[in-house]
Amino acid sequence: MAKFKMKSSQRWLLFVLFLPLSGVLCFSELSFITEPSDVTLLPKDPAVLNCQAHGQPPVTIKWLKNGVKLVESEHLRFLPNGSLYIPKIKHTKEDSDEGFYQCLSQNKYGAILSQRSRLTIASITEFESHPVSMVVSEGSVARFSCAVTSSPPATITWEYNRSTLPLQTDRITVLLNGVLQIHNVQLEDAGQYRCVATNIGSRSKSREATLTVSKDGGPKPRQRPRIIAGPQNVTVSLHHTVVLECVATGNPSPIISWSRADSKPIDVYNAKVLGNGNLVITDVNSKHSGVYLCRATTPGTRNHTTAAANLTVLVPPTIVERPESQTRPRAGTARFMCRAEGVPPPRIRWLKNGGEVHLNGRIKMYNGKLVITQIIPEDDAIYQCMAENEQGSVLSLARLIVVMSEDRPSAPRNVHAETISSSAILLAWDRPLYNADKVIAYSIHYMKAEGLNNEEYQVVIGNDTTSYIIDDLEPARNYSFYIVAYMPMGASRMSDQVSQHTLEDVPLRTPELTLTSHSSTDIQVTWQPLPAKISRGRVLAYRLSYRTAIDDSVINVELSQNSTEHLLEGLQPDTIYLLRIAAATRVGWCDPSAWTSHRTPKIFSHKVPSAPVLQLEALNCTSVRARWQPSLNSVAALGFRLCYHEEGQPEQPSILLQAQTYSYTFGGLDPRRKYHVKILAISKAGDGYQTDQTISTPGCVSARDQLGAAPPSPHQVTILTSNSSAVSLRWSRPAFSPGKAVSYTVRCTPVGTHNVSFIRYIQTTKQSVLVQDLIPSTQYEFVVRLHVDQMSSSWSSVVYHQTLPAAPSHPPAGVRVTLIEDDTALVSWREPTEPNLVVTHYTILYASQQAWMAGRWQRIQREGTHTMALLEKLEPGNVYLVKICASNKVGDGPFSNIVELAPMRGHVHRSKNPRHSDSFPDTAVFSDGLYHIDQRSMTGIMVGVSIALTCIAMCALILISKGRPRKSASPKVIAVRASQGPHPGMSLPSNYHLENVEALLPMISNQLIDPKVGSDIVINSCGSVSSNIQSKKWLIFKKEMSNPPANDAETRACLYETGKTVLRYDEHLGSAPLPASSREIIYGPLHLESSHSSEGSQETGDSGHYSNEESNEEMSNSSTCQSSRTARLESENVTAGPNLKQAVKLEAEGMPFHHSAPEASWLTSTSGDSHPQAACS
Repeated sequence: MAKFKMKSSQRWLLFVLFLPLSGVLCFSELSFITEPSDVTLLPKDPAVLNCQAHGQPPVTIKWLKNGVKLVESEHLRFLPNGSLYIPKIKHTKEDSDEGFYQCLSQNKYGAILSQRSRLTIASITEFESHPVSMVVSEGSVARFSCAVTSSPPATITWEYNRSTLPLQTDRITVLLNGVLQIHNVQLEDAGQYRCVATNIGSRSKSREATLTVSKDGGPKPRQRPRIIAGPQNVTVSLHHTVVLECVATGNPSPIISWSRADSKPIDVYNAKVLGNGNLVITDVNSKHSGVYLCRATTPGTRNHTTAAANLTVLVPPTIVERPESQTRPRAGTARFMCRAEGVPPPRIRWLKNGGEVHLNGRIKMYNGKLVITQIIPEDDAIYQCMAENEQGSVLSLARLIVVMSEDRPSAPRNVHAETISSSAILLAWDRPLYNADKVIAYSIHYMKAEGLNNEEYQVVIGNDTTSYIIDDLEPARNYSFYIVAYMPMGASRMSDQVSQHTLEDVPLRTPELTLTSHSSTDIQVTWQPLPAKISRGRVLAYRLSYRTAIDDSVINVELSQNSTEHLLEGLQPDTIYLLRIAAATRVGWCDPSAWTSHRTPKIFSHKVPSAPVLQLEALNCTSVRARWQPSLNSVAALGFRLCYHEEGQPEQPSILLQAQTYSYTFGGLDPRRKYHVKILAISKAGDGYQTDQTISTPGCVSARDQLGAAPPSPHQVTILTSNSSAVSLRWSRPAFSPGKAVSYTVRCTPVGTHNVSFIRYIQTTKQSVLVQDLIPSTQYEFVVRLHVDQMSSSWSSVVYHQTLPAAPSHPPAGVRVTLIEDDTALVSWREPTEPNLVVTHYTILYASQQAWMAGRWQRIQREGTHTMALLEKLEPGNVYLVKICASNKVGDGPFSNIVELAPMRGHVHRSKNPRHSDSFPDTAVFSDGLYHIDQRSMTGIMVGVSIALTCIAMCALILISKGRPRKSASPKVIAVRASQGPHPGMSLPSNYHLENVEALLPMISNQLIDPKVGSDIVINSCGSVSSNIQSKKWLIFKKEMSNPPANDAETRACLYETGKTVLRYDEHLGSAPLPASSREIIYGPLHLESSHSSEGSQETGDSGHYSNEESNEEMSNSSTCQSSRTARLESENVTAGPNLKQAVKLEAEGMPFHHSAPEASWLTSTSGDSHPQAACS
């Protein structure tokens, strides 16, 4: 397009130079009211081709056939309204009326030509393919096909044994393309089949084919799905119907599904499935073009196979930028624009008064644009832009009016040019010799001197200067210049032409690389020489750089200017290499290309196919065609695997192609982007060697690349809500033509990432989206792009947002408790092992064993920078339990496992070193609940265990000699997991289930033991219990009660009758439920993992389970609680008396005990004898 540049003070020159005259306003352009259209007729039928024009009379109409003017005769009659009448259509070898017709309308202003009309004689040719006989087994699939060429397209039907094939059953499907499918073949389907083609002209029948059905021999083995008739590449005209066939076999019968390779949805309004998996699309348009995938899947499994086909929809041409009528002075320049779209891309032709424009040095055409320089009076005419492809033609007209003037200045003199840089040339001249004082402006014209049909540019400047710098030139190019002087009534003749060459520059970009491997230790690198527009001078050298993906050391190879290939040898097999190239002119080196990856093949023990020879061709700004050929003497290929992706983007899924396919077209690409394409052959021995190649898509030359036609990007992208792992976005749809289906792509990128796999793309048709699975405390950038009619907008403005931090998901690690004084302990820990976690504070919960049973925890907090705390005012002799959780500003994390601090009893020897929470000084108890013991500690443990065993043996001998056992005064309660089952030798009733919360408890004798005063009294939650040894038996706690208690005193009574008493809970209306901690004391832990599931819990009732880690002597002895209790509960000092709203009741049971609920919790003693002990608080 001509470029107009001028000073702001002289913009009025345009009005003077290009003022439309009144003649244009009153010009009555010729136009067609009716144009001829395509028609199909039978021989000897009459035909009428309509044509009617409007314009200033007189208007004459003539007819052309195949571009030759027709003469009126008896066979061809011109009707008064301009139409053509053929009384009787001829169709012989010598003479036929079939062809292309156009009408030519003319008046005094010029002539215009109509669109083409095709007259076709109806006919059917011989069958190109006939159905073939076949033998199939019962229950399988039979398929027949035939093909015929006809005009208009024939309708295909089938005959069975020379009778019309009935189609009432769902097993039989006839496709529009002439394919017959019979699913689940039966014995009665055997017979003769043939297809019949019919149109308005005639009827034709194919040869017969025999279907033989063999009887099923029994159950069939399982078979993977196999596509026996997949979809084929098909080209169809706009608004027609297309059928994509897909027939698959397998056992069981596979399920057929369809999808698009570009992940776009299939048009649900125009597409349907016919038969057992054939895809039929009616009223096709350009949006249906693309690659369709047929997938056959075995039901209930992931076993599948796919087949692909490309659907191309042919679209008649349409003119998207029409030429406009112009008025120009003599010696001026006229430019007529014309741009058209269609599939395939239409060809642009220019007509002058209905005839071809003759191009010369003054009249040129490029990219559909017609430029007429140094206009003469003969250029006054009507010009038509004709866009045509195989689907039709379309025209648009404009008139050029030439204004004459005699009082013109002479041409500018002494024009000379001087090079300033690689893109700028200084042009200077002298004023005209005659009428120089009447010159109001100068017009500078320049164009490339090499090549044909180069575009001419124009710059208009004022009359106050005779020099100008043109600074938008290409490097290393020859340009020609001339100048025209303008006055109000016209322009001068053109000056003498001068030529000048711009300086060189560094190359604009690097060559595209092609990478192949012929063995496991080499890479063949090839490239094409840079075109002159890209090289911007003479290329003097190339620099090839390569390295492995895991090594940063780069190896550079300097290559000569004539090199177009290089072989890298001595490489490592099965290794990813990165390669790039740079080019240099005498000015310097250009920036190297981006790294291109290529994996060297593995060392194969057998021969695999060689790398195919790949060629890439950019069809337009959004499509690339890949063509390839197998290498000579290569292993036979079963198919090809093709893959492509945009540079810097993740790879698309591989495309599997059949062995006979040697081309493929990628559609829906972005303009001016670099794409990587990879292909390899597949054989029985495995995948062959791979070929890698890159290609850059050009800029669009159609209206979709113009700012006015490209869709605007979404705006007002905002963050609605967010949390630690999700962000909700919303945006506004830009204003453009309504009624079009739009979709959006959201790109989510962590700020500063260098890993492409972290970049996410989300497709949606809504104006909002929820992006999930994000990383907490991470800065992200979000952009949105709009898609409509296969066009894409630019990305929206970037919106930055940082996800909120998440609450800690792990507890503090390495929790350890050390007793440093009788009443003081030190708690230490490590921060939770989580990235980007900022701890605001830690919460330490600790309680003595008795307080823990009652659910009373003491709580202290420390700042997030502290990892230790002191526990003060501890009661000597008590066992303390400690757990810690970390918190941030979002919330609290889970608690660590409970760590136990053993007491310092008076009768236990105290070491000078502080006592730790574990049995050995070097043993650390971590939050994972495990003991992490080093080698030194392990040696101490082994020595200690040996000494303990010796002591135990000695004590056993002493006890035996004295004749009576010694019992420890320290009771021990351990919750045994359900998987351990009940105590051996016990049985419970089968009707007792887990919902009854069953627990077992030993009998308690009448003797009482009190370790506080040295007497033989044991204190439990119900009071004193005597310690007389009774026979040990088990009882069951139950929730149900057959007889409610009379009062609370009776409820709280613990009256045990040896071997017969059953204890259970009863809940009273209006009373508070029994605390969980107390319930666990009686029943045992109700949930096996309660101590491990305290995430985020700070309730004081979360006691968990615990273990008392005393000395080995204490571990070897267990306490005995007695089952006797006085009836006067009110006089006893009961710990849980006031708060106990659920009571214990006695119930006698005379039946033997059986157990049928393996999930029940059991209470046992840790003593070595077989007598279970009572759990006492």
